[in-house]
Amino acid sequence: MTSVVFVCWGNICRSPMAERVAAKYFVEHGLGDVMLTSAGTSTEEIGNPIDPRAVTELRKAGYDTENHAAHQITRDEIDENDLVVAMETLHIDRMRDIHGGDLPDHVVLLTDYDPEAQPGDGVPDPWYGGQDGFVTTLATMERAMPALADAVRELG
Repeated sequence: MTSVVFVCWGNICRSPMAERVAAKYFVEHGLGDVMLTSAGTSTEEIGNPIDPRAVTELRKAGYDTENHAAHQITRDEIDENDLVVAMETLHIDRMRDIHGGDLPDHVVLLTDYDPEAQPGDGVPDPWYGGQDGFVTTLATMERAMPALADAVRELG
């Protein structure tokens, strides 16, 4: 079974949002057998649910918001998942520290799949702002899903 983990800083905003968007999109496009998870690079939010502002946007758009507890990604998760999808280059740098050196080639940015993003762009962190940031974040994730789904199909 193909596995994908989405990674952000605390695992309460962007990465669980991306996991939920991917879950719905993948099922709707014949990839329902892909194992999807999310994780953070820090320990600050361990055990916490999805940020309420993220929940609001996800629910409005018809995505699942249940059963989430933040956790920090491990070296094993980085190695064992077929695709590790970071929200920013900062998260890739943090995973490099967690991993203890060079990262596998299957560590990528979500915006690598967004047709409107420039190379190296990250998904902006909505945590520091208001509700509008979560709207923008969700739109970025939805734009990235078709190309991400194609990449996952190629892994299978």
